[in-house]
Amino acid sequence: MSYAKIIDGQALAEKIKDQIVKEILALNNNKPDCLNRPNLAIILVGEREDSKLYVSLKEREAKKVGIDTHIYRCPEKTKEKEILEIIDCLNKDELIDGILVQLPLPEGFHTDKIIKFMDPKKDVDRFHPENIKTLMSSCESGHMLPPVPGTVLEILKSINYDLADKKVCLIVNSDIFGRSLGKILECQKAKVKIVKAADENLSEETSQADILITAVGQPKFIKKEMVKEEAVVIDIGITKEDKKVYGDVDFAEVKDKVSYITPVPGGVGPMTIAMLFKNTLELYKKQKIKDKR
Repeated sequence: MSYAKIIDGQALAEKIKDQIVKEILALNNNKPDCLNRPNLAIILVGEREDSKLYVSLKEREAKKVGIDTHIYRCPEKTKEKEILEIIDCLNKDELIDGILVQLPLPEGFHTDKIIKFMDPKKDVDRFHPENIKTLMSSCESGHMLPPVPGTVLEILKSINYDLADKKVCLIVNSDIFGRSLGKILECQKAKVKIVKAADENLSEETSQADILITAVGQPKFIKKEMVKEEAVVIDIGITKEDKKVYGDVDFAEVKDKVSYITPVPGGVGPMTIAMLFKNTLELYKKQKIKDKR
């Protein structure tokens, strides 16, 4: 096995977080004890173990880079109205720069309604309809990207990969996610095909792709015969079974056939958190720095 094929998301994430630390220090005139730090509010509803794990990771890593977190842990029986009231308070709170609702929400909650209730200027995940509309409207650079699509671009940038005229296959569960990531890649001149895991011609599509990106949450779903020789494989899927974490890709089977691959864990996950913090810092700069001028 050639270890050069494995994309170290943890190392890439550390570089991004190091830059965030430098920027926050610079904003405080290199005085680490100053209180001018970005503030991120995270709303966690219910008791999903994976969601609790993600929130604790974000809380821990945010502290390392100089971002203050405000965690709102709500029981699953919390009424939707109460969640909206929390978001309303956070929308109005001048201290809070970014708001994140940890997804998925428990059954019975209207995710779209809750996301739409956020102030789009504080939407750190960029899921608000206004932010999606802006993203989809043009290929102008400068748009703040959702953390996962931003991660995909950073990963491809790290291996100096030119997307122009490359065939990209996206396997997704979410139509909104697929369309937004697809648009971002098409803006880089890629030829994008969006498919679902249940599609009859799935293997035909995946085996022709120069870049295969999968986000379906089915462990070891992608097998060796489904992947093109020398393809780049980016595994966004994550599933926890028997205290072990798996990606969508059968890593052991696929790794020697492709040119580059992201592992799970240690690939997309750490990068997504780093990109989330990058967005939080950008929202802080847009609001707080602008207000001081």
